[in-house]
Amino acid sequence: MRIDFHASPSPTLGVEWELALVDRRTRDLRNDASHLFARARHRLPEPDRLHQELLRNTVEVVTGVCETVPEAMAQLRGTLVPVLSAADELGLDLYGGGTHPFASWTAQELTEGHRYRELMDRTQWWGRQMLIWGVHVHVGLPEQSRVMPVLTALLTYYPHLQALSASSPIWAGVDTGYASNRALMFQQLPTAGLPFHFQEWAEFEAFARDQLTTGVIDDLSEIRWDLRPACHLGTLENRVCDGVSTVEDLAALTALMHCLVVDLDTRLAAGERLPTMPPWHVQENKWRAARYGLEAIVIVDEQSTERLVTDDLADLLERLAPVAERLGCSAELASVARIPERGASYQRQRAVARAHEGDLVAVVDSVVRELRSSLEPVR
Repeated sequence: MRIDFHASPSPTLGVEWELALVDRRTRDLRNDASHLFARARHRLPEPDRLHQELLRNTVEVVTGVCETVPEAMAQLRGTLVPVLSAADELGLDLYGGGTHPFASWTAQELTEGHRYRELMDRTQWWGRQMLIWGVHVHVGLPEQSRVMPVLTALLTYYPHLQALSASSPIWAGVDTGYASNRALMFQQLPTAGLPFHFQEWAEFEAFARDQLTTGVIDDLSEIRWDLRPACHLGTLENRVCDGVSTVEDLAALTALMHCLVVDLDTRLAAGERLPTMPPWHVQENKWRAARYGLEAIVIVDEQSTERLVTDDLADLLERLAPVAERLGCSAELASVARIPERGASYQRQRAVARAHEGDLVAVVDSVVRELRSSLEPVR
């Protein structure tokens, strides 16, 4: 089976940001995406940058094909400001977390569509539990033959991205003890979770052929790996991150993902052997980052060296600084270091819960407030 990767001549960028809809009074989820669409779309400069998702409590804002992180963030702001205005009229707020702290899955409604009904019919209880939101970042790659080596090498930095973005500590009214409950929930779906360690494009083609032949998937888009090639776009799609509650954090994470992919691809093109780790180390790192977040001690190489993730992150940011300068995102990459300083979203949510004696409405208030404040004009 032949799969063509429609390569990108430059390291273009695209961002998809999933956001939940919450009621302004109760702070519970509301199944009103269709009403928000009807009210907001005519106000948008680019209506196709607002999407519906699996559940009617969710909207997704997306960019077009961008060259830089600042361009991508400007596009997202341009979409979100009128969407927020429309949400205000409906008594809705946008919520940027990986999970909602107290909503019940039994009250959520499925978006109309044959594809979504089939997914629910197949996945049953686990599929219906998927009250989760994330961020997807696409980076263009110029050569099909380099996609799989770059993807596999990028798994070395999986825990850094997971720890920085973790924003799903509370589920169904209970603190799970995990920084990212979303990461471990999503991998319960068939074809979701960590990708296989492929080095050659032909290995991916053989995998896809087997999946299609045995009916595991009907389409390549149903390969729901945390990192996957988007063949029709010519990008490597990074789906590691939890939902994000501020434009600043989103810009930082996007810059880190952009720089990592470009750095790895540049080194591979120059003939360097890229760093990889055994799949058992990658799997353990995912669990450690999901469980402990920024306090995780992670495995950083194939020799089983371990480091505190924030220590390794500091060295990584220094190494990527020249790449960020070339890509026009130096300020955004530098702001990655501020996430551990002020606390990741999972830490901020827990701090609010403690300060309000476990009041989870206050947690939703805080996440909503962070998003709205981050969209206010800089004075």
